[in-house]
Amino acid sequence: MADVFTKAERSRCMSAIKSRGNKDTELKIMSIFREHRITGWRRGQKLPGKPDFVFRKQRVAVFVDGCFWHGCPQHSRMPESNVGYWAVKLTRNKQRDAAVTLQLRRLGWKVVRVWEHDLANTTRIAARIKKMIQTSSEILNHKKQLLK
Repeated sequence: MADVFTKAERSRCMSAIKSRGNKDTELKIMSIFREHRITGWRRGQKLPGKPDFVFRKQRVAVFVDGCFWHGCPQHSRMPESNVGYWAVKLTRNKQRDAAVTLQLRRLGWKVVRVWEHDLANTTRIAARIKKMIQTSSEILNHKKQLLK
């Protein structure tokens, strides 16, 4: 079916659409943090890649990756139209995710990437994040002891 808009009109319509970001997924993980008494997290911290949640003291960055936008191997599917555009866009997103993870690790941060579909298993997500926070705390404490 042909588009009822010209290419310029379609572009103008699409550019007017404002993203809600990943508000729903962030609210879900915040409820997981609260349910499992995970404290110390902050949002909106200025770090490479703009992590969704940061545990500054433990140097842990948490990203919640949407299955479509970040290329989930289980759920991401290529749109049927404009395949060339989407293939480049989604590949670039995955490359950027990998580069951001590497950059944060080089800066001494632990990185947790959670797939959107994994948010259904709240206990598993909470355990994974708690373990990362605990491990990171132990490493940082050990380094402090060595410097004394």
